[in-house]
Amino acid sequence: MDSAATDRFEANRNRLASLAYRLLGSATDAEDAVQDTFLHWQAADRQRITVPEAWLTKVLTNLCLDRLRSAQARRERAVGAWLPEPLLDGDPMLGPADTFEQRESVSLAVLTLMERLSPVERAVYILREAFSDSHAEIAGILDITEAASQQHLHRARRRITTARRGGGGEVDPASARRIVEEFLAAASSGRTEHLVALLAEDATAISDSNGAGPAGKLLRYDTPQRVAAVARAGFKPTPAKRRLVGGTPAVHYAVVNGAPAILFVLGDHVVGAVTFDIAGGRIATVRGIAVPARLARVAEAWREHEPDAPLITHW
Repeated sequence: MDSAATDRFEANRNRLASLAYRLLGSATDAEDAVQDTFLHWQAADRQRITVPEAWLTKVLTNLCLDRLRSAQARRERAVGAWLPEPLLDGDPMLGPADTFEQRESVSLAVLTLMERLSPVERAVYILREAFSDSHAEIAGILDITEAASQQHLHRARRRITTARRGGGGEVDPASARRIVEEFLAAASSGRTEHLVALLAEDATAISDSNGAGPAGKLLRYDTPQRVAAVARAGFKPTPAKRRLVGGTPAVHYAVVNGAPAILFVLGDHVVGAVTFDIAGGRIATVRGIAVPARLARVAEAWREHEPDAPLITHW
């Protein structure tokens, strides 16, 4: 393949990776899908491709849909053992962030809710909301009619809006950081009443427990009291936890998928991430991610990151 064709693909790489990440919720799977798209581009009769960007988008989207429809994907996602892979603020895979819809489409909350959509609904929603493709363009990508594209978008929007539980909207960054710092201080000191006061009435906590749960399933806690109790227990350092992560990590504030987060960092390696959805000035959802494979890209980005001083120097 000549250098011009390679350059044409590379000019589209970040956009394709961002689309694949939104469709799959996994940076690792997104990278694989982009590489498979490159192989198709390599093998194609490129002289017959009039609009390379549209052709690449169509190939990548359909490769991602094949992955979402696969037996393995259905098995992994159906048993409640799946959380989206977090990305550190500034990661090019997060893609376009000029509008609220673009930023929301890559939030962990919406990436999780999109699991309720069919693969085609998910593709239509992302192509329209995050990439502003017209229904005519989407119809061409997915081999459906424009009317069907409009119907899929309507259903997707309705399902996501209904499931948001009053969430949504953007939070002032300074307020978000203050709330998270208060949460961390209350959890690490065991102040349960203050923790409960920081949580929404329907607060939820979800954790992968580093894959230690039953059959690898996520652990889920509802009600502010249960969330506060598990946060108090989880944030209290113990010798066993330090042995598990291999030492005494520092705790840093970060922004992950556009939302406030705290990262547990040992040396230059991220060993745990906790993200927060905030609505109405309170914490609505807490997500704990500790499976190393899900933190690989965050850890890589962190090594190139200039962090603020840690909130806790030695946890």
